[in-house]
Formats: sequence, C-alpha cells, structure tokens
Amino acid sequence: MRRAKLFTLLLWLVALSLGAWTLAQLPLAEISNSISSLSTMQWIFWLGLNGMIILVLGLRWQLLNIALVAPIRFLRLLAIRQAGQAVSFITPGPQFGGEPLQVYWLYKYGLPLRKSLLSLGMDRFFELWINFSVLLLAVLLLLTGIGDNSGDNNTTHTIGDWQTAMVPLLIFLGLMFSLAWILIKQPQWINNRLERIAARWQHNHRLNNINQHWQSLGDDLRIALRTQKPRFLLAFFLSLLGWAGLLGELYLILHFVGIDADLHSFLIILVAMRMALLLPMPGGVGTIEASVLWSFHTLNLPASAALGLIALMRVRDAIVLIIGLACLRASNSTNAQTKAITES
Repeated sequence: MRRAKLFTLLLWLVALSLGAWTLAQLPLAEISNSISSLSTMQWIFWLGLNGMIILVLGLRWQLLNIALVAPIRFLRLLAIRQAGQAVSFITPGPQFGGEPLQVYWLYKYGLPLRKSLLSLGMDRFFELWINFSVLLLAVLLLLTGIGDNSGDNNTTHTIGDWQTAMVPLLIFLGLMFSLAWILIKQPQWINNRLERIAARWQHNHRLNNINQHWQSLGDDLRIALRTQKPRFLLAFFLSLLGWAGLLGELYLILHFVGIDADLHSFLIILVAMRMALLLPMPGGVGTIEASVLWSFHTLNLPASAALGLIALMRVRDAIVLIIGLACLRASNSTNAQTKAITES
C-alpha cells in the first residue's frame, strides 16, 4: 500500500512538473496580446467549436463501448478521455501516453480488462486511422498541386518533398490494416504465438491464460463487427465530423490573425503542424512553433500572424490541459472513494 501511494505521488510530481514545463515554454507575451485582441463573440464561437469537437469524439467512444456491450456513463467516459489526453499531451510524443491510465480507470469502473483494452483500442484505431488518412490525403493534394495559384509548376517541389512525407504515412496505415486483418481474419496465428509465450510462464496463472483472454477479446470484436455495423459506421462519421471541426478551427484561427489562406497554403500549414505533432516533444513544444514559422516564411506570410497563430493555439492547449488535469484529479479521487467503499 505504501509503495502504491509512493508511486502515485511520484506520477503526480512527474505529471505536474511536465505540465509546468510545458506551460512555461508557451509564448506568454504573444498569448496575452492575442487574448486581448479577440472579441467576446469570437471567444464564445472558438471555445464552443473546441467543446463540440471534444463532445463528438467522446460520443464516438461511447458508441464503440455500446457496440462492445461495455456501457459507461457518458460524462464519466468523457472525463477519462480528457484525463488521458492531458497525460498524453505532457509526455514525449503527444499522440500517446495516457492509454494505460485510461485502461485502468475503465477497469476500475467495472469493465472487464479485455473489454477495457478493446474499447480503448477501437477508439484509438478510429482516431489514428482517420488522422493519418486525412494527413495522407492532404499530402496527396499537395503533390497534385491543387489550389496552387502561384503559376509555378515547381512550387510543390520547392516547398517540400511531399513524396518523402507520404512514405511513412503509407507504411503506418498499412501496418494498421494488417493488424486489423490478422485480428479479425487470422486469430489462430496470434493464438499460436501467445501459447508459446504462455508456456514460458506456466507458474503464473494469469499469463498462462493469456491466449484464452486474447481469444475472448477477438471473439468480442468479431461479434461486434458482425452485429453492430450501424454503430461502427456512425463512429466513423463522428470521426470525420471531429476532423471537420479541427480543420474549421484552424481556418478560424487563421482568420483571427488576419490570414485569408487559399487551399494550397492551408494544406501546407496543416501538414507542417500535424507532422510536427508526430515528433517526440511534450505537447509539440518547439516543433509546432518551428513548423508554423517555417510554413509562414515559405508562403511569404507575415511573421506577426505566425506568432499570433502560435499564441492562440497555445491558449487552447493550456485550457484543454488544465481541464484534463482536473479530470485526472477527479478520476483519481473517484477511484479512491470507490476502493474505500469496496473495502469497507
């Protein structure tokens, strides 16, 4: 018990230290200027759009849980999602990091471990597949030169080697499809290898039954895919709707800083920023700033607008991070109370 409390305290110290470091790296002077430049209606519309994106993605996860016969109250699930996002934001590589805690909370709230893993895995699969597919589509559009009004046929090549950027996206999407195909169509291939692993841990009854747990997980997934197609299609639609919100938010922020970007310029800024988020820096601190400054310089857009864009994005990140840390604290408190009631 003491070791568990010490470990929890250590996690909180690390999380708060990383959160404080992330906030300290934000362009505070530019943030202050950008905040004062927005009207009340702009604030309401912008924050409302971000709130809508969060609700849509939370609803997608709720739909996947229902499809897997693993219902959890929507507000609780939303808090788990935001808490996990906060942890992911302050860990190196803001795409991952909070998943173990999310699985832990799902399990503590009553889901079997295999359904907790499957629920989160499905949500992450939808999110990553849509994210990388949209990014790949944007790169392909840049390769075709669509929306480029410069009149220079070599503009695409001078701005960046988009073919090189496309290769890792194709590889990642290929790996995701391969994993899904093996899990659904070739479960025995995985079971055979899990049996070999389990044979080495016969003294541990949990690890010895790992292949059985995996078989149950695969069965749950195949049953859901066979009987819950409408919900999966709706989850796919919600993923697209969430991305439409993200694109709309970027366009809105560009409008706030006085940039009326055409399609080609918008795609360059978008791809540069999303690629920067893949680099292993907490919250993309430094990489996002560099990508925005590079894209604005390449497109001959004013540096002041680039700084304003960075500042507004970091305002949003700071708000989401603070909310996520509050959800993290609330989730830990709820788990502690639940554990105390169970033990009593």
